Amino acid sequence: MPNHLHSPHLSTHFQDLDQFLIEHQQLWKPRPFTSLQLAWETAHPELAAHLRQCSLADAETDTPAAPLPAPFPQLAQQARQLSAIGNLPATDLPPASHRLDVAVPGRKWQQIEAFASHLAFREQPHHWLDWCSGKGHLGRRLLQPGQHLTCLEYDAELVAAGQALSAHHHLPAQHVHQDVMAKDSARHLAGDKSVVALHACGDLHVRLMQLASQQGCRQLAVAPCCYNRIAAQQYQALSTAAQASCLRLSLDDLGLPLSETVTAGARVRRQRDTSMARRLGFDLLQRQQRQTDEYLPTPSLPVAWLEKPFEQYCRDLAELKQLQLTGNPDWAALEAAGWQRLAEVRNLERVRNLFRRPLELWLVLDRALFLEEQGYNVRLGLFCDYPLTPRNLLILAERDR
Repeated sequence: MPNHLHSPHLSTHFQDLDQFLIEHQQLWKPRPFTSLQLAWETAHPELAAHLRQCSLADAETDTPAAPLPAPFPQLAQQARQLSAIGNLPATDLPPASHRLDVAVPGRKWQQIEAFASHLAFREQPHHWLDWCSGKGHLGRRLLQPGQHLTCLEYDAELVAAGQALSAHHHLPAQHVHQDVMAKDSARHLAGDKSVVALHACGDLHVRLMQLASQQGCRQLAVAPCCYNRIAAQQYQALSTAAQASCLRLSLDDLGLPLSETVTAGARVRRQRDTSMARRLGFDLLQRQQRQTDEYLPTPSLPVAWLEKPFEQYCRDLAELKQLQLTGNPDWAALEAAGWQRLAEVRNLERVRNLFRRPLELWLVLDRALFLEEQGYNVRLGLFCDYPLTPRNLLILAERDR
């Protein structure tokens, strides 16, 4: 099993990933969903032809019956090697006090347990700060005798619910109604704080790392998620290494690591497939009607729309997009073509998906290198297995006193 990363490996690993992603960006940047033909198909006609005749079921399987044509196996191997990263060492976490996990969904509690049991700081924390805390379940789980807890949360209802839970368990916790993006959020980040953020989205965890390093926080533990939830239209690199890279990332690119659905049940998956097949059918219709070979973005629609007959669905969506329908579209053929295209899209996406984890690791390493530049000792590794949450990378940063 590979080891977790720390200096100076963070930097070399970042450079390797950077090279890989830049070299192959024509394979992972274009989205099969929005383009009928992808530029890379001319460079790799055998692979493209093979993928286009695979079934929807083929796209879902992790173990293809026969190896795919080149360069797929070679890229898959490279991506696997570059993404290999080990677990952070586990610590002896005292068992949770009685009924602390009540009202926490099972999977969420398991994530909290896993995160909490990998916070191996050299010095014992004495004041935890739970950033974007929700009801503060994580902070309460970390709290040991003699320690204090502050929870920052934007949603007033969650603040009140969290305060009630902490009071119920007689814990020294303060729940603060705070927009962490506001100027005054820095006041909570004094040097004695050990700050934790489990799955705070995009700008929220970036803001934490910037403020915590300015304010001199000694300890940080961040498990990032939703890299695309940012106010900017393009990715803003944090570390010197990422700023020097010629890789430019759009919001679409930043969504790539989040595009898998590990946790969805069969019913949700079926709905998702139907929804996508219909959108792709509508896409063919709008290209015919507008006589233009370009994708027309459509809004997300209520699940109830899937109950409509396909023709009605298309007519209503056309109306929503102020698109005049003319002539006699062949609705049955369009619907069938939508499903056919879904199979092609899903299979062509298998190439793009090889770069999901390398891109995510590039993004997380950018954060780790930024903290290293701010004077932290940084370690990066996994805190749980992939099925529990795909966002299983944890950055631990600690400064000397």
